[in-house]
Amino acid sequence: MDLAALFLTFGAIFLVELPDKTFVATLVLATKYRPLLVWIGVGLAFTVQTTVAVTLGKVVTVLPEGVVKGASIALFLAGAALLVREGLKHRRAAEEDDGAEFGEKARPADGWRAVLASFVVLFAAEWGDLSQLLTLSLSARYDAPVAVFLGALAALLTVSGLAVVVGRSLLRVVPIHVLHFAGAGVCGLLAGLTVVELVR
Repeated sequence: MDLAALFLTFGAIFLVELPDKTFVATLVLATKYRPLLVWIGVGLAFTVQTTVAVTLGKVVTVLPEGVVKGASIALFLAGAALLVREGLKHRRAAEEDDGAEFGEKARPADGWRAVLASFVVLFAAEWGDLSQLLTLSLSARYDAPVAVFLGALAALLTVSGLAVVVGRSLLRVVPIHVLHFAGAGVCGLLAGLTVVELVR
């Protein structure tokens, strides 16, 4: 087990996902259904998405190293740019409504319907998302698919757990644009490290 790859993946995905639509979507779902059922549903969606990303990342490693690293750099930089753009947008809108849509009263859980609804919403939202692309890139960059899988899945489950438990309180303490900028910094750092490896 490559612990460095595991912890790096966890940190990167955690920071990228915290300000992402995943957090908000999970929080909204938790206002409609029992939080535990929402977490189970989104956890299943994340497991499928992460498996696909790590598998594709492993397949990509058969390509020439320069191509893989070049694509990883491009994805990291694109991710940083997207997060900076979102951060600027959220900073401009920081004084707007404090999330009235989260004020809905939670309804009793609908059992497996709640799990299925949560799975479908997050599966659709995450397909081709930055975290999935970042997981693919990290899987291609490191020869440690199990470590990358565990790190990415743990980060996604942690973020969704935070969303269902303390989402609204967290967003009151840490502005969402700060989380976007932190995620952009992580992507930029990963791009820089990959450039250094490519030059060597």
